[in-house]
Amino acid sequence: MMNQSENIFETGQVLLINKPLGWTSADVVRKIRNLIRIKKVGHAGTLDPLATGLLILCTGKFTKKINEYMAQEKEYTGSFTMGATTPSYDLETKPENFKDYSLLTEESIKAIAAEFTGEILQIPPIHSAIKKEGKRAYEFARSGKHIELEPRKITIKEFEIVSVNLPLVHFRVVCSTGTYIRSLANDIGIKAGCGAYLSSLCRTRIGNFTLDQSISVEEFVNKIKPGI
Repeated sequence: MMNQSENIFETGQVLLINKPLGWTSADVVRKIRNLIRIKKVGHAGTLDPLATGLLILCTGKFTKKINEYMAQEKEYTGSFTMGATTPSYDLETKPENFKDYSLLTEESIKAIAAEFTGEILQIPPIHSAIKKEGKRAYEFARSGKHIELEPRKITIKEFEIVSVNLPLVHFRVVCSTGTYIRSLANDIGIKAGCGAYLSSLCRTRIGNFTLDQSISVEEFVNKIKPGI
């Protein structure tokens, strides 16, 4: 028999979770689903395992709102590491192709960032879940097969270089849905001539929902357990 707590989640709730490092978005959904004991739980926009920050979960009848939340503007903070690349454009794979970055300055990096502000075409990373020929792109990547992904139109509303302590460049980005910050890091590195990869990432906002409104998975567990 369903208790009162479960009834609330079946009716529909929006949960703001601060995704921990190393967890997939599916891990968070699975944990919450098992905890509240209902099948209909989904997230509104994947975060990579190496990213942290705001993950919107919808339960019960509110899963119908997922696409609405996914379409909203996102904000991220994080860091690029200059002077190398990785096949995945982040630290999921090992850095390679090391190059000298000593001629870079804060001014030159800010000038490059300005070129990636506004409406641009972006090629998604091959290590992504985008489908190509009926398969996920990362499946081709992991088997060593090269494929071409089509560029997609995205909007970078704000691209702020917060601080530069080479090889690290700390940034804040406000962007449209569908933007890959990993690809942005890689493109910055190409433009700089020395390569770059994403070394940390935190999603701080989705639409009007902010990270400071979220709670950790552990906090959610402790909040719900007494009612189950």
